[in-house]
Amino acid sequence: MRSHLFHRITSLSLATLALLASSLQASAQTSFPTGTVRFVAPFSASTPPDIISRIVSKELTESEGWRVIVENRPGGVTTIAATDVLTQPADGNSLYAMSVPSVAAPSLVPNISFDLGRDFDPVIKATVSYNVLVVNPSVPAKTVAELVTLLKSQPDKLTFSSGGFGTPAHLIGEQFKLQTGTRAQHVPYAQFPQAIGDLLNGTNAFMFITMLPVVDLIKTGKLRALAVTGPKRVPILPDVPTIVEASYPSLVVEDWTGFAVRHGTPKETVARLNAAINKALQKPSVREALARIGAEPVGGTPEQFGRLVGDQVAHWHDVVAGMKVQQ
Repeated sequence: MRSHLFHRITSLSLATLALLASSLQASAQTSFPTGTVRFVAPFSASTPPDIISRIVSKELTESEGWRVIVENRPGGVTTIAATDVLTQPADGNSLYAMSVPSVAAPSLVPNISFDLGRDFDPVIKATVSYNVLVVNPSVPAKTVAELVTLLKSQPDKLTFSSGGFGTPAHLIGEQFKLQTGTRAQHVPYAQFPQAIGDLLNGTNAFMFITMLPVVDLIKTGKLRALAVTGPKRVPILPDVPTIVEASYPSLVVEDWTGFAVRHGTPKETVARLNAAINKALQKPSVREALARIGAEPVGGTPEQFGRLVGDQVAHWHDVVAGMKVQQ
């Protein structure tokens, strides 16, 4: 009798402990978010990190029931947005929308006040996209090889434009020069439309640019596309060859967007964010919205994104060695 009673008590105790553990786990999952979730984009509205953040945040609002907003904090080669997130509690409610300029910033900004690997915890690589190399139609180059030959024949005579120092257009342009042994002058603009405008009027010769703003300009002949910077052709510009087809495989450059939180955010919260964004990226509506801007969903684990960030910091350091933002 006593043995039977002991087994009953033991069974009840184990069941109670299991229920308590389950309750604690559920509590950890439901305790996030504790308020409004903020995606902090380091560029102005209508730029890829902003648009991608808005696409993801809209899906999270609908599928998870969270209150999610996107806040734009441009400037400082992405350091203003990064610093904003680092001033918030480490609770996962503020996410830094990272992209290529984010990993170049440590090599471009003197006395940068934070370390990406030390001060941020990776959440997820959300998307990947590729830029397109375009020239003004007056430029006598129909291929990448012809542009390289032209630049070598006129070192520092031709210019390429960008939407600002440290932007993807600038960074990819610098990698192009490094890999091809050419010289051209970089002309940064405070406003992205002005960079395109001076490309259209012939003030600048070429530009590496995100695809959405120039698709119609390419199709109408106002700009000539020489290659996309990806390993395969993209649906939005199916007739434009890849940089690999142009015999420059070393110039394949991803223009990615991912999200990170302040270091010290609970691992359960990072996992919750990762799972929710991974799920969002699988939704047909999200994939269609991303396709319209020439982006592809990626997803994956925080660890995978963390390795990418580390590799990219090293890569862009080598590309922009010696360049610094003027204070």
